[in-house]
Amino acid sequence: MGYKVAVVGATGNVGHEMLKILDEREFPADDVIALASSRSVGREVSYGDKNLKVQDLATFDFKGVDIVLSSPGGKVSAEYSPKAAKAGATVIDNTSYWRMDPDVPLIVPEVNPHAINDVKKGIIANPNCSTIQMVVALKPLHDAAKIKRVVVSTYQSTSGSGKEAMDELFNQTKGIYANQTPEPSVYPKQIAFNAIPQIDVFMDDGMTKEEWKMMVETKKILDPAIKVCANCVRIPVFVGHAEMINVELEDELSAAEAKKLFREAEGITLVDLEHEDLEFVTPAEIAGEDDVYVSRVREDITVENGLNFWCVSDNLRKGAALNTVQIAELLVNKEAKAAA
Repeated sequence: MGYKVAVVGATGNVGHEMLKILDEREFPADDVIALASSRSVGREVSYGDKNLKVQDLATFDFKGVDIVLSSPGGKVSAEYSPKAAKAGATVIDNTSYWRMDPDVPLIVPEVNPHAINDVKKGIIANPNCSTIQMVVALKPLHDAAKIKRVVVSTYQSTSGSGKEAMDELFNQTKGIYANQTPEPSVYPKQIAFNAIPQIDVFMDDGMTKEEWKMMVETKKILDPAIKVCANCVRIPVFVGHAEMINVELEDELSAAEAKKLFREAEGITLVDLEHEDLEFVTPAEIAGEDDVYVSRVREDITVENGLNFWCVSDNLRKGAALNTVQIAELLVNKEAKAAA
């Protein structure tokens, strides 16, 4: 018997990807429901070869729904995720609202699939997009040599801020060629032909909320003992986040050994000059891909047991929608084992 699945935020960038990936991966759903705010009611969204009419989240009855894939924004999730869970559904939420709740597991299936057994409120959290790709890459290194400290600089695409941000990049770029002065709206400064070292709001200690998320989420998912220093930058790219990652390990691990671990790890594609035509991969090349791509692996001679590498991933897929669907697949597998 298939599942009844509701997608909350179905008209957004991530919602579209969730519906696309559910179909691509042949998720065992007998019924898929598209939900959004009242202003989107009646619009149609694609699910495979079908068009689903968007229903109103505010009036929807979640009774009978098995799984909710949710990406509507934190305030909306705070109100409706508990309602869905109370009605009997398991909610997999892509917003930041539930991530640090001690009773809500924060899951990346390649890293901590066992956390699927810790669901207490009927809610599972999907991590921040930048955290997801980083911890997928860190997992094999941590298992082999135990990571002490991570310093990461991110270069994040505008799709991480939603469709309006992507439109702002497009319109500013077009306007500059027409000698028009860029007018920032979504971002605090011009995004076209620029780099903005602020993602989310600034906190009292000078970190941005995005940098804080990467630190605390990595600790929750991978190991609370890991020290994380994150520097997050928005760049004029539509889709795909890139990260330059420096790790300091407890035990010795050569670049060659790290490459071997990356080649063998689930969810990672290593691009290596010795085995591929290209030495590295950029965001423009991985849009629509599922894996986390790692390249430029090298030893850091300035610290004992240090490594550097470049990490790129599609933030709408592995950084959001794909990871959410993979968590749903963990639920399905768990129920299948329990029924066996």
